[in-house]
Amino acid sequence: MKIIFAGTPDFAATALDALIKTPHDIVAVYTQPDRKAGRGQKLTPSPVKQLALEHNLPVLQPLHFKSSTEEGLAAQAELAALNADVMVVAAYGLILPQIVLDTPKYGCLNIHGSLLPRWRGAAPIQRAIAAGDAETGVTIMKMAAGLDTGDMMFKTYCPIEASDTSASLYEKLAAQGAEAICTVLESEQQLQKFLAEREVQDENQTVYAHKLVKAEAQIDWTQDAIQIDRNIRAFNPWPVAFIPLDDKNNLRVWESTVSQLIAPDSQAGKIIAMDKHGIHVACGTGVVCLTALQWPGGKALNPVQIIQTQKLNIGQVLA
Repeated sequence: MKIIFAGTPDFAATALDALIKTPHDIVAVYTQPDRKAGRGQKLTPSPVKQLALEHNLPVLQPLHFKSSTEEGLAAQAELAALNADVMVVAAYGLILPQIVLDTPKYGCLNIHGSLLPRWRGAAPIQRAIAAGDAETGVTIMKMAAGLDTGDMMFKTYCPIEASDTSASLYEKLAAQGAEAICTVLESEQQLQKFLAEREVQDENQTVYAHKLVKAEAQIDWTQDAIQIDRNIRAFNPWPVAFIPLDDKNNLRVWESTVSQLIAPDSQAGKIIAMDKHGIHVACGTGVVCLTALQWPGGKALNPVQIIQTQKLNIGQVLA
């Protein structure tokens, strides 16, 4: 089949790499325009673009597909001229109007990192961890105009481990998504079968995964230890949980566990112990153990290194 692929980050590149290995003809790769990145703020191509260029695939980077502008209409016409059978979309980052969704012969399929209709939206992996979900997965859906509202065609399942961060779960789901889209597109007959048997989402089960904002990564010690640990893991690698040091500087918290220590009558945020396992801090309920901390301008430190800095003390109350 003739496939258009649209995606931007590593999550999408994993799926593109899998599709490249199939007999399908990838006629074009769409990705977001190059962005400035790193200390030098150099224009950097997305992971998807880098992979596409390595395999000599044509890359297109329109700013949008809006029918209200000449640029958008030109982008629509360029896509239509590809005469594709299907378009695969994974974390692309651009809104596709209905005219684009209807352009390929079999429409557009999306690789979404959750078990829809739970966690529609921008941050499904992070929200699943923060909510304490026991499992998540990948949903392949036929795209509709709404936000992740399309009919579901295929699902894979993935348990969320107590040690999972967004980074580790992201990698697991990227691999599952790549495998899932290849399953759906194994042949034209297979695709037709999945389309014929697709399932409408139950709107009553909908939960939205709202976009992350930096402010919510500040640790609230009045929460219980289990929730704080979930948040720390959910916000790794971005925006990274933090403890304010002053008006301008934060202590970044990369990793944690739920401590086995008990802190009767201790103030929330108070350090009750420091050992080889980490920094044990009293919470609204229970104790969390911080195992990787990063001061401004430095690298992330393990528990032994943290103690050696002598920047934290038992009895100290964290902001």
